[in-house]
Amino acid sequence: MNMNLVKLLGDGQRYMKTWPMVRQLGYYFPEYRVVKATQLAIVAMPVLALVVTASQLYVFGWDYLPQALTMLLFFISLPLQGLLWLGWRARHPLPLSLFDWGNQLSSTLTDMGTYCQPLGPSACYLDMAAILKLAFERLDQSFWDEL
Repeated sequence: MNMNLVKLLGDGQRYMKTWPMVRQLGYYFPEYRVVKATQLAIVAMPVLALVVTASQLYVFGWDYLPQALTMLLFFISLPLQGLLWLGWRARHPLPLSLFDWGNQLSSTLTDMGTYCQPLGPSACYLDMAAILKLAFERLDQSFWDEL
């Protein structure tokens, strides 16, 4: 297996754990929905894959083994697709509007006395997720109501 693919899956897993699961961010970022769907797929798809494969073999017999294996691989690949997308997104560079907003959020946290490293010139969505997670832990609800 290609090491870049394994690294991408690892980045997706790390990004999924870092992203703050706050419903308010779902209006601005697709990560909330993708993380929820990927977490559900990691739990449900292996079970569903086995049920579909076993039922197909039970109903149609061993002659349909190739089709059953294809369905098994399809259902197993769904959580991997979510992790691959999250890994790609984690290393994707931030647009300038998010870069500025992230630096403002970082300076707000620093003014409150919480150490927060500002975004560098090669900032990515994983860096933004770390700042957002820290901000949701430290800032009060009134700050987020302004969004």
